[in-house]
Amino acid sequence: MSLSSEDVKTIAQLSRLALDDAARERILGDLNTVLALIEDLAAVDTTEVEPMAHPFDAVLRLRDDSVSEENERDALQAPAPATAEGYFIVPRVVE
Repeated sequence: MSLSSEDVKTIAQLSRLALDDAARERILGDLNTVLALIEDLAAVDTTEVEPMAHPFDAVLRLRDDSVSEENERDALQAPAPATAEGYFIVPRVVE
């Protein structure tokens, strides 16, 4: 599949881009190159290739999920003008 100059003009209009003729021709070449690369990739047989989430066999180092700090909620909320059930109470802004 390849694009025409009119296709690029339509895409530019839909994207609200102002392109002169020189820029449109340059972009037309770039877009056609990208589309050709996509066609090359689509032609590759990947039926035996297992999908992967990451190209490397990276293993995350996990740590124990343990409490490392004390609960200081009451001390941190002490200066607040209003709190309830552990939440900050703020004035209504939107009616």
